[in-house]
Amino acid sequence: MLRFSGMFPLLVLLVPALLLTAASARAQLVRDIEFARPGGVSLTLDAYVPLGKGPHPAVIVVHGGGFEAGDKQTYVKPLFEPLMRAGFAWFSINYRLAPQHPFPAATGDVAAAVAWLRQHAGQYRVDARRIALMGESAGGHLVSYAGARMRGQQRVAAVVSFYGLHDLEARERSRGELSRNLRQFLALTEWNDEATRKLREASPISYVHGAMPPYLMIHGTADTAVPFDQSVRMCDAMKAAGNRCEVYPVQDGGHGVENWEKDHTFHHYKAKMVEWLNATLKN
Repeated sequence: MLRFSGMFPLLVLLVPALLLTAASARAQLVRDIEFARPGGVSLTLDAYVPLGKGPHPAVIVVHGGGFEAGDKQTYVKPLFEPLMRAGFAWFSINYRLAPQHPFPAATGDVAAAVAWLRQHAGQYRVDARRIALMGESAGGHLVSYAGARMRGQQRVAAVVSFYGLHDLEARERSRGELSRNLRQFLALTEWNDEATRKLREASPISYVHGAMPPYLMIHGTADTAVPFDQSVRMCDAMKAAGNRCEVYPVQDGGHGVENWEKDHTFHHYKAKMVEWLNATLKN
């Protein structure tokens, strides 16, 4: 027969304490946290915080949707699981959409999310020095823009852009017209001198400088929505200015990680994404 004798009262005291410790270490997934209210518009995010007391490296995820559609749970879901498995905290955000909220509204919302996370880093067990931006399609443009524009104490530690637009003027000239999405995003009606100015103003490549965070561009080589050259062009400009940048091609991949999810031959980008983030956000 097992005998506890004098140990039993101690165990009675220890069990609740152990349960409390386990509960505090449990991974958290919290939805619909308001991080900003520009002009009275409530902007929310979903937050995942991994096990352990941290502080954890964190990734702010920015969805696509042509600047006019989508939310924090659309288009980007395939990115969540590899980030979770690798031990990253992630925060998937909403931002104001065109045409009701044209440029630069969405870019300001991304910057606001970074500022909010820094202010609440302790609450979410996040290392404020190891915050990366990650976005796909329109979100890829927004994170590249923010990464180039946010300097000094605002600067993030890394940027991962999936098939984002980086040189808007070059892309539209190759099309020979202004796309509907960019007309709405930039509040344009026709291609004139003002439109050219706005295209350049909204292009991440216009703001390349020598103190940018490292960038990883992940892009399908068969993308017909955003040409693969958009990532190459931005990366070349960054490297010419003395920055770290890498283009990772997804051979024969089209547009959208949700489309890549349907074909396991494209899934190798996930390992690359995690490997690069681990190396870039190292302790």
